[in-house]
Amino acid sequence: MIEIEKHPLEPFLPAKAKLLMLGSFPPQKKRWSMDFYYPNLNNDMWRIFGVLFFNDKDYFLNPTRKAFCRERIIDFLNEKGIALFDTASSVRRLQDNASDKFLEVVEATDIAAMLRWLPECKAIVTTGQKATDTLRQQLDVEEPKVGDYSEFVFEKRAMRLYRMPSSSRAYPLALDKKAAAYRIMYQDLQLLP
Repeated sequence: MIEIEKHPLEPFLPAKAKLLMLGSFPPQKKRWSMDFYYPNLNNDMWRIFGVLFFNDKDYFLNPTRKAFCRERIIDFLNEKGIALFDTASSVRRLQDNASDKFLEVVEATDIAAMLRWLPECKAIVTTGQKATDTLRQQLDVEEPKVGDYSEFVFEKRAMRLYRMPSSSRAYPLALDKKAAAYRIMYQDLQLLP
C-alpha cells in the first residue's frame, strides 16, 4: 500500500491576487531548499521570475546560493498579487521522485472555492499537464496550447487559463525560452511593463 501524502503547505492567497498559479504537487520534502512553493533548487520558477522582473536569474537566491529566499519571494508575490497552490491536495507518489507522471491524485483541490476567496483574480496559470488536467476536471475550459490561454467564465467572472511550460529542469526547454513564454503572459496581465 502506497502512503497518501497530504499537501504540506497552506495555499498562499494574497487578498488582492489577480493571478492564481497552480502546479500539481510539491516534491518530497527531502528535496526542498525552503519551506514554500517551487522549493527545490533544480526548479526554475524563481529564476524565471528573477529574469522577468529583475533581469537577474539569481535574484531570489539567498546569499549562500543554496536556497531561495522565502521572505523576498513572499514580499514580491504580495506586491504583484500572485497566489500559489497546487491542483492536488493529496496524492500517492508512485515512484521516489517529483515527476507528475508518477503522481496519482487522491484528492483534487477545490479550485472553485479558491477562486471565491480571490474575487480580483482574472487568470489561472497551470505549470504542467497534470495540473491542467486536474483543473479541467473541475472547470469548463478548453485546454490551451503550451504558451497560450483559453478564455472561460467562472460564476459570471471572465477569466483566462494560461498553460505555461513546466518550470522543472526536467522539462526540455532552456531558461530563456521558458522566461519568454512567461513574459507574454505577465505582459498580457499587466503585471510586467
